[in-house]
Amino acid sequence: MDGDRRGWRQCLLSGAVFAVCMAGTTLPTPLYGLYQEKFGFSELVVTVVYAVYAFGVIGVLLLAGNASDAVGRRPVLLAGLGFSAASAVCFLCATAMGWLYAGRLLSGLSAGLFTGAATVYVMELAPRGGASRATFVATAANMGGLGCGPLLAGVLAQYAPWPLHLPFAVHLLLVAVSAAVVLGLDETVRERRPLRTVRPQRPGVPAQVRSVFGPAAIAAFVGFALFGVFTSVSPAFLAQSLGVTNHAVSGLVVALAFFSSTAGQLAVGRVGVGRSLPLGCAGLLAGLALLAGALVWDLLALVVASAVVGGVGQGLAFRGALAAVAAASPPDRRAAVVSTLFVVAYAGISVPVIGVGLLVEPMGLEGAGLVFIVCMAALVGAAAVYLLRRPVPADA
Repeated sequence: MDGDRRGWRQCLLSGAVFAVCMAGTTLPTPLYGLYQEKFGFSELVVTVVYAVYAFGVIGVLLLAGNASDAVGRRPVLLAGLGFSAASAVCFLCATAMGWLYAGRLLSGLSAGLFTGAATVYVMELAPRGGASRATFVATAANMGGLGCGPLLAGVLAQYAPWPLHLPFAVHLLLVAVSAAVVLGLDETVRERRPLRTVRPQRPGVPAQVRSVFGPAAIAAFVGFALFGVFTSVSPAFLAQSLGVTNHAVSGLVVALAFFSSTAGQLAVGRVGVGRSLPLGCAGLLAGLALLAGALVWDLLALVVASAVVGGVGQGLAFRGALAAVAAASPPDRRAAVVSTLFVVAYAGISVPVIGVGLLVEPMGLEGAGLVFIVCMAALVGAAAVYLLRRPVPADA
């Protein structure tokens, strides 16, 4: 009993550290408008600054995604916290655009290290027989942390002094506490190897997985693209088109998307993997439709509804995609296939978002958003039709 209590305590503490790191990656979201006023850059630059984060994540996933299997979980998490702290320092010292680019890149490196290592660590620290509850802790820590970032920064920027400095100072303090927590946790990798033994992971999709991987990857791409647009340009839309200049409200709208994704991922256990992918695609389509309505009619209620419905759809689709792809992959290629799925998903955060930024100047924010919605709806609609014709096995 004491062993179980200690195991769950360590599981929850590692989940809290996971949440702190992920919160740092979305902390700047409601502050981009203030940075625009300070440095005078365009919406395109906002989207590029945001997308730099995804490039950092993808780079780490490909080059060192399996590092924690070799050197241990704790060293990798401490390195991730170090990158997170360095990112906060860049934003604290930001006197020119270069600081923002550096901060976002370092944030991406921290998230890339945490995404795999922290998820596995949370599950390994849980007592035997607690895999399901540990999965819930890891999911809630990941997506909940992403949601807490913009909410924390928005509230501090709106109701406390030093809006461009206090959020990052608070995060630095949380990172320092998290590092102390990690040093007190058990290491779960028993046979460790030198860092030089870590090799880049080569993405790959075996032939027998492609029929499942295609629609799953499309759903993951669209879900992350929707999140990318929400976190990069929704504060600008709220301010310019709806007159919502309250940073706390902007942060809350973005946070709702991530919290709803957590709910969607947890619902997969009830609806089953076989139905979660097509249901997730339907949720993404509904979220995109609501976002289109918000752009056309300038209604805050539709923006909120889009965040909630699209977030649930993203959670259903992404967890269903992970489960289906992992089940279809041969054991000796599973890690490489899952890594490929993550690369496609994070490409969804960067490529479409930059496309929206390029279209803002000639078409305006609403026009660029509608082009994005049409393109993403066509992709996820095609995936949904394919899944209805060739359903994912229910036991995936």
